[in-house]
Amino acid sequence: MRKILIVGAGQAGLQLALGLQANGYDVTVMTNRTADEVRDGRVLSTQCMFDTALGLERDLGLNFWEEAAPRVEGLGVSVSGPESVEVPPAGGRGRVIDWVGRLDGYAQSVDQRIKMAGWMEAFEQRGGKLVIHGVAVSDLDYFARSHDLILVAAGKGELVSMFGRDAARSPYDVPQRALAVAYVHGLGPRPEHDFQAVRCNLVPGVGELFMIPALTATGPCDIMFWEGIPGGPLDAFGGVKDPAEHLALTLELMKTYTPWEFERTLGGVELTDAGATLAGRYAPVVRNPIGELPGGGLVLGVADVVVANDPITGQGSNNAAKCAAVYLDAILAHGDRPFDRAFMQAAFDRYWDDAQHVTKWTNAMLAPPPEHVLNLIGAAGQLEPVAHRFANGFNNPADFEQWFYEPEKAAAFLASVTG
Repeated sequence: MRKILIVGAGQAGLQLALGLQANGYDVTVMTNRTADEVRDGRVLSTQCMFDTALGLERDLGLNFWEEAAPRVEGLGVSVSGPESVEVPPAGGRGRVIDWVGRLDGYAQSVDQRIKMAGWMEAFEQRGGKLVIHGVAVSDLDYFARSHDLILVAAGKGELVSMFGRDAARSPYDVPQRALAVAYVHGLGPRPEHDFQAVRCNLVPGVGELFMIPALTATGPCDIMFWEGIPGGPLDAFGGVKDPAEHLALTLELMKTYTPWEFERTLGGVELTDAGATLAGRYAPVVRNPIGELPGGGLVLGVADVVVANDPITGQGSNNAAKCAAVYLDAILAHGDRPFDRAFMQAAFDRYWDDAQHVTKWTNAMLAPPPEHVLNLIGAAGQLEPVAHRFANGFNNPADFEQWFYEPEKAAAFLASVTG
């Protein structure tokens, strides 16, 4: 029986571990926190998993929360105008663009604290070895002598330094957004539609606010997620440590920049729990997939260890699920052959075939939009096929190649839907 070590217990690491376990592999997962510590700790992320990624979980029987989590059936975009445009009664800025597109298959968001804790427990219950211990490069040198393959799925800390930055695929070397997250109960519905939808609120020159229906330990909730341009008015959470202060600042900024979303909070919103806020920033990066150990062994990077995009397009957990699925297929197909450099590079290349589209799209969305993209966003408010294609691009980012990046392709697409 082949022995595999996975360092990291996130979406990709645990999905891959459970998939390998189901196929008879001897799998060990090493992580620095217990399931209870994860479950009772601070929120780990925002996330919204779209139809393809949900299907990968379903295929492995890991969709434990599918019946309980809200079904997200649409994705909407609002664009803030100058303060003089369509000023709401409460003040602040009004919208110059507002639309929603229906998803062909529903999306869902499950708080990763309950999801990862549940998967960790399932892995152990099914006979997997879960080791709670921090891991250093020197530890991997030791484990390389007793395992056929080591995968690093922990995207922070010393281990990441083994995977060098791929400068050709990493146009940014500093963070492009300051991130601030709050999980809340009590948010009212959007009056424009009677189904659950992720709402993307764009404030030109300032940043973005995302509203995501989700499930947490205390039931259905909503995630309010600011992405602020560094140095701008939304870059205000760095020194905020108190969760109540974090929520108050979130609401104050919503009142000023997205009053249509602020109106949904007037019935009274509260944090889902004491660990329901998170703030930080990181530079988007693509890294080389193979790490070399001091003793000469090799390790393979997984998901955001090797492709870490800004969360502006909501693709982190989707990428992780797809990476785990690609690596699982590659390992199963490899049989008893050595997991050498050629295997590792080929496995990553298969993952990059899909991940490159996410990286290109995400990096494009971090930059000021060109005129033809502004025209597409505006057209989606008048033409349902444009809104539909935008929304479903979140499930299949490769489709943006056909109509989004180049003015000529954008014009041809608009002509095709206007006759």
